[in-house]
Amino acid sequence: MTQGGLHVETGSAFSLGQGALSADALRAANINPDTGLATDYLNHFNEVVMLMEMLPDMPDCAEDVLDWEPVDYCGHFLQSGFKDKDLAVQAYGAAPNAIRAHLETLILQINSEVIDAQDALRGDTGADTCARIARLATDEIKPLIGAASGAIHGRIDGEDSFGEDAAQADVDALFG
Repeated sequence: MTQGGLHVETGSAFSLGQGALSADALRAANINPDTGLATDYLNHFNEVVMLMEMLPDMPDCAEDVLDWEPVDYCGHFLQSGFKDKDLAVQAYGAAPNAIRAHLETLILQINSEVIDAQDALRGDTGADTCARIARLATDEIKPLIGAASGAIHGRIDGEDSFGEDAAQADVDALFG
């Protein structure tokens, strides 16, 4: 499979829980040892959601929303300052197929929602449009990010909520 312009080996080439992908090594890198996935990727979406929610009060944030571009999981880590980015990419390749596929489906949905919002902003940055986009961020995109967080934590049933506990756990993991 190709991610972020990089060929990522999936399947048996790497195994979660063994060698460089030991549970301790993954935990130390803030990567879920059961799924091989890291919530750091969701920062890419949390940033644009925050900007979208600010639009009604700060319409000049529209330029920043319009500058946002989709980045796949591996691409995010490869261009980030994430300390263990190579480990994150390697663990992604070893992630269980069902969980990785579920995450990728959610990411496609998030990307689509943000791109639709960008298209609306290109046509109109008026108060009604900014308010509609802020509601979209809160009512549609945040729940998708919550479901993506659930997938990263091994839940593929779509029953994750983006509540304060989940958000705080993600912040705690980031700043460990």
